Amino acid sequence: MPISEATYERVALESRDEELWELWAGCLRRKPDVTHEHEDTISRLTAQIYRQLDETTYIVRSSNGRLRTMAGNYFVPDLCVLPASARSTQEPGSGRLETFDVPALFVVEVRSPSTGEYDSLRKIPDYRERGDAEIWHIEPLAHRVTAWVRTPDGYTQAVLTSGTVSVLSLPGVTINLDRLWL
Repeated sequence: MPISEATYERVALESRDEELWELWAGCLRRKPDVTHEHEDTISRLTAQIYRQLDETTYIVRSSNGRLRTMAGNYFVPDLCVLPASARSTQEPGSGRLETFDVPALFVVEVRSPSTGEYDSLRKIPDYRERGDAEIWHIEPLAHRVTAWVRTPDGYTQAVLTSGTVSVLSLPGVTINLDRLWL
């Protein structure tokens, strides 16, 4: 039986620190454990992002921000960047679960054996439906990033493997892909 968004919020807030919960099609899903390659990749990417962004202009969440979809799904991406104005949609002091309905500027999922198919088949299509500006699916073992960038006509897709690349949705931000594969 599907659970409500209110029940999801209660479960997410009452869970232990190491448990992150998502909600898809009314069903709770614990964010699975991941590989060293997954954790190392997201840590390196997050460090590169933090060094280049002003925290008064952007909100950066690494494995703890929740994006709410139009269908009422809640996903915890490996990394997301939102405009600081997204904070105004939250209820400060309410004790409510931090969630973002506004499109993210940058969303990243890193492939692990436990996450790959779920990310590709469920999360990434929902991110596109949300209108998130740029979405990356990183495959650390293959040294490959599939990137979708929103355009007026939909999304363009590119496959990136090495070098320094621009995050098109974050002006002036570049990522050294070779540093992700260390």
